[in-house]
Amino acid sequence: MSSMLSTRGLTRSFGGLLAVNDVDFQVERGEIHAILGPNGAGKSTLINLLSGEIPPTRGEIVYRGSAIQGKKAHQVARLGIGRSHQKTNIFPRLTCLQNCQLAARIHHGGVIGSWRSRKRAKEVDERALAALDTCGLVPRAHTLSSGMSYGEQRQLQIAMVLATQPQLMLLDEPMAGMGREETDQVADLLKRLSSDYTIVLIEHDMDSVFRLADRITVMVDGCVLESGSTDSIRASDSVRDVYLGRHDSGQDDASDDIDDRPQRREVAP
Repeated sequence: MSSMLSTRGLTRSFGGLLAVNDVDFQVERGEIHAILGPNGAGKSTLINLLSGEIPPTRGEIVYRGSAIQGKKAHQVARLGIGRSHQKTNIFPRLTCLQNCQLAARIHHGGVIGSWRSRKRAKEVDERALAALDTCGLVPRAHTLSSGMSYGEQRQLQIAMVLATQPQLMLLDEPMAGMGREETDQVADLLKRLSSDYTIVLIEHDMDSVFRLADRITVMVDGCVLESGSTDSIRASDSVRDVYLGRHDSGQDDASDDIDDRPQRREVAP
């Protein structure tokens, strides 16, 4: 495998708080790379940096050999990086198909421009239908998205990302709030997608993460605690102590003092 995306010294501060602190991160082509960590670890901020939604305070982001830090979100998307958000981000008054068409049109360069060419409009329609087919949503193509189940809406959000023809997908908690059956459906979808796309995944469902991920990076207090194979992360004492909590004397105790826990530093005003 060759590296598709990497960061060096990536840092983002908000006032005096270092949300992401000197992060070196690497994603190999064709892998599912999961990012784990407790709430406030900096996971979503890292995804926002990678997708161009916020600029870094300092550091470098390299995508397919070119530095992309400082580019706007729409510029990053057109380079082939698609992302979904933690909160469902769809247009409830549009049908399932129309949501995907809109995503594809915007990616093509604008809603108005994409209507001016019949060839372009046909490409948009074909791309939208292909995305729905991949996500198993063709039977719901003409259903208003507001009338879909929560799990279907989350799958639609992934379909909208696919409609932009990404090479790298950044998925922020795609299984959040789902029951077990819906979670398994989305996990199966992501497994299928991994044969064609590189995926960076933030997810709190540990069973799904260990089932899907090729590699895992664990973040704590804006820092990378550890990065490695699924087996190495599962066996790591430091990850167990900091993220999963210790299991001493048969009792869970996630509040033990952790000497080697990375500390989030304050930035001088």
